[in-house]
Amino acid sequence: MGVDNARHYPSDSPTGDIAYLARSEHRIPALVALTERPRSRSELCELTGVSSSTMRRTLDEFDDRVWIRKDGYQYLATRLGEAIAAGMEDLIERVETERKLRDVWDWLPDEISELSTEAWADLTVTTAEPDAPYRPVNRFESLLRTTTTLRFLRPEVALMEPCLDLLYRLIDDGVDVTLIDRPNCHTYFLSTYPDRSSEMLQQDNFTVLEHDKLPQYGTGLLDERVAISCYEQDSGTVQAVIDTDVPVVREWAESVYESYTSDARPVDPQQIVE
Repeated sequence: MGVDNARHYPSDSPTGDIAYLARSEHRIPALVALTERPRSRSELCELTGVSSSTMRRTLDEFDDRVWIRKDGYQYLATRLGEAIAAGMEDLIERVETERKLRDVWDWLPDEISELSTEAWADLTVTTAEPDAPYRPVNRFESLLRTTTTLRFLRPEVALMEPCLDLLYRLIDDGVDVTLIDRPNCHTYFLSTYPDRSSEMLQQDNFTVLEHDKLPQYGTGLLDERVAISCYEQDSGTVQAVIDTDVPVVREWAESVYESYTSDARPVDPQQIVE
């Protein structure tokens, strides 16, 4: 009896079954494929890139667990197999979401970290890499190209090239832009880009406000998406940009923006230039 159980039920716990599926990269895709339609062993080999003998052993293991049934020369997932495949896909999606958030977790506002995992899955996270340090900036530039309005608290990412050049052209084209930042940041921007900043400040559709105490993250509201930027002061780089169109994040961003706007002070362009 013990030998038969070992043969038919090689995993004696739920985590054992999960470990079995996870130990080889072809197993989950094979099981998922069998939930879609009947497939032959050769089709599964072609789909997953494993040998016929490896796939035969995998199908035997699936059959031992009653995850599949054979119909002629083809195999198809049972309802049990469908449940396992769906559960593994959900687990993989959650782990993928966790992996993309772990590097920016400490930057996230509490309200974002407390969102449902479903909302997390809809966040697009772009992080700087050693061989691609401008990935977050380039991501924000792509968002900037598709908007007709921009409101931004702590807009460091919007004032870095190539975003700055695009922002300059958008303002010149009449796009409404409002930036809220700390006074010392306005001074730095004007001293670094004196000609360009002066031209921008003369446009009626460009508003600059100042606030002494802003959060550590940037919050940008575009037409369709919200962007959260993670700027590292010591290195002067944007470590990540998180963007989404999730309604609950939009509501949060609108609330945050309005709360700081109500206390922000208008900036006199002439006083800044002087």
